[in-house]
Amino acid sequence: MNATKGDWVNVYNVVLKPTERAPQVPEDTKGVPLETWVKGFIEEDAEIGDTVNVKTMTGRTVTGKLVEVNPSYTHSFGNTIPEVFKIGLSLKEVLFGGEENE
Repeated sequence: MNATKGDWVNVYNVVLKPTERAPQVPEDTKGVPLETWVKGFIEEDAEIGDTVNVKTMTGRTVTGKLVEVNPSYTHSFGNTIPEVFKIGLSLKEVLFGGEENE
């Protein structure tokens, strides 16, 4: 997929190679690079895999390898836990005396 100047994209960059990692990091961390994925608006037309500049929402300019066009957020806070709702309702009753005190 191609990206056109101004598109919302995701870029990848290696910040530190394994050999550049701090000596005090855990052994399993020392063996892998420190990587970043940054979303922003691409500043030039490009194709996936090209090295590009993006401007982030905070105004920083970041250089990286174009990995995705129009990325979406895929994180969540996990599955709904019904017990948490019950705790919230019970707490509201204890603290505020129920609905009549809202």
